[in-house]
Amino acid sequence: MGPRSPAYRAGFASLVGRPNAGKSTLTNALVGRKVAITSSKPQTTRHTIRGVATTETAQLVLVDTPGLHKPRTLLGERLNDLVRQTLLEVDVVGFCLPADQRIGPGDAFIAAELLELRTVRRRPVVAIATKIDLVDRDRLAEHLVAIDRLGDWEAIVPCSATSGEQVERVRDLLAAQLPLSPQLYPDGVLTDEPESVMIAELVREAALEGVRDELPHSLAVVVEEMLPREDRPADNPLLDVRVNVFVERPSQKAIVIGRGGSRLREVGTNARRSIEALLGQRVHLDLHVKVAKDWQRDPKQLQRLGF
Repeated sequence: MGPRSPAYRAGFASLVGRPNAGKSTLTNALVGRKVAITSSKPQTTRHTIRGVATTETAQLVLVDTPGLHKPRTLLGERLNDLVRQTLLEVDVVGFCLPADQRIGPGDAFIAAELLELRTVRRRPVVAIATKIDLVDRDRLAEHLVAIDRLGDWEAIVPCSATSGEQVERVRDLLAAQLPLSPQLYPDGVLTDEPESVMIAELVREAALEGVRDELPHSLAVVVEEMLPREDRPADNPLLDVRVNVFVERPSQKAIVIGRGGSRLREVGTNARRSIEALLGQRVHLDLHVKVAKDWQRDPKQLQRLGF
């Protein structure tokens, strides 16, 4: 791409919404590649992952916050502090409200937070009706009216990240609220997360897949080391990646490992494929499951595990 016009806009956006509002899926659709962890379980995004969407007229840097929610544990309180901190630093907020769910107390709670943010910091908020592929036109119309009543938004836009419908419109509406600015990241950059954080997220995603019990919050993933395997030909390198998966209780360790290690093998295979796609090279993944007792409530362990 050539030099940018003087009218170029660039800045930071954050998508917020209650758990499962479709924030991570929309981030991936906007960026055009899988960066944020997507899981059918709520509250699985732990890290502030940025996706970068670059066009001829604007560059939108997406900061993916964990779901704003009423804190239940120390970890929950940390997440909410992180969310508020993030929201104060961005240029525009996209408030995701899934069309397949009625607007409830959780949405009202976030709307109140955002109202405060608009008053204190004059931050524009675009309301996004997500998952419109799951509802008919009447239900969508009803949903849009309810969103309008919920607060005073810069714009209201329906979209489906899954089908791609209106995703560009969402991007343009968010970008329109950004300040005039030269590009912040070079072309081709999709995320500024260090690779180890993204690898940890991919392993976490694979480990959560298909486990329907109490694992989501009890799972922390730490990449111990990433080393190129020695004496490999230059055209066929191999990266050794050692990863620890921490759970809180031995019973959870048994769930992750599965009967005779079957589940852990499956997790390893799925995570390895995603990691290889991310890095564009072959990977040997060495997974270990360890018990770190009640790590969510222990500030020392939270710190050691990167929270």
